[in-house]
Amino acid sequence: MIAILIILTIIIVLVMFGILTYNSLVESRNMVKEAFATMDVYLKKRWDLIPNLVETVKGYAKHETETLEQIIESRGKNYSQMSREEKVESDSIVKGEVVKLMALAESYPDLKANQNFLDLSNQLVKVEDDIENSRKYYNGTVKNYNLKVLTIPTNIIASMFGFKEEKMFEASETERENVKVSFTEENDEN
Repeated sequence: MIAILIILTIIIVLVMFGILTYNSLVESRNMVKEAFATMDVYLKKRWDLIPNLVETVKGYAKHETETLEQIIESRGKNYSQMSREEKVESDSIVKGEVVKLMALAESYPDLKANQNFLDLSNQLVKVEDDIENSRKYYNGTVKNYNLKVLTIPTNIIASMFGFKEEKMFEASETERENVKVSFTEENDEN
């Protein structure tokens, strides 16, 4: 009788462990989804801001149409139809194009003084900050989730129910490059 109670207790403990572990994995996976959804809102906001910026710049930089068309082209697909991976991939492309756009704007003092451009570029700066913060949050939730998926004993339950490791949001190669500062002779004379 005692052996049956011990076996029954062990089975109940294992079942409870399995249920609690499964629920913890589901909660962590949902936190990853929520974190990406938060970042997605800011990525979409930037996505929608770019055409307005380009149109504002077009009025001042008519001979730069090739660059401006490249920026619009880099947006490619309809954002809502993109997969998570496509959104992450397009982020680095779009970010690079925004840098080009802002560098182009530096060449036009009248444009930099334009109130519409100032408002749009301020919105863009805020969105970029929000994207950076949401990336940190997303990567933190992915790290916690991946720890559960990969460590013993929760990895047993994770593999039984198909929980897979999530990919971190990483900086693109261009974002990893060091900023190069060079002083020309012209700067030395001033």
